[in-house]
Amino acid sequence: MLIRVIAVDRIRSPNVAQLCTDLRKRLGAYHAYAEIEVRAGDGSDPRTAMRDESARIARHLRAGDRMWLLERTGTQLSSPSLASRLEEVRRSGAQRLTLVIAGAYGADASLRMRAEFLWSLSELTFLHEWARMIVLEQLYRAAKIVRNEPYHH
Repeated sequence: MLIRVIAVDRIRSPNVAQLCTDLRKRLGAYHAYAEIEVRAGDGSDPRTAMRDESARIARHLRAGDRMWLLERTGTQLSSPSLASRLEEVRRSGAQRLTLVIAGAYGADASLRMRAEFLWSLSELTFLHEWARMIVLEQLYRAAKIVRNEPYHH
């Protein structure tokens, strides 16, 4: 199964970029992985930025894609619960799962309605770069949990 992350904007911090590169390599031993960055809205009008970013994200989704949206009001998962959910998606025969990290203003209603699952990393607010890094780390951790390999404690 291919796991894709579609994220608004690029990673600017060299330190975060380096950590993400390392996590992508680690994850690659367990899953096919792809990452797509879409341009952020200009921010002068939050509603317009949210609509434009969501439209850019939607261009990368196919009708049959399984899609999860990172959303602060979504469901929080433990690492073992995430591993279990990902394994359920894999066992369902899904060809790919797309995780969407929307922009600073969130995702518009069209993306929220399209998502089969709304995933909240925490009640805390994270920089978008950090959210991507956390998602990558949790995907890697979930893969290790599923295979019962050491890493998760």
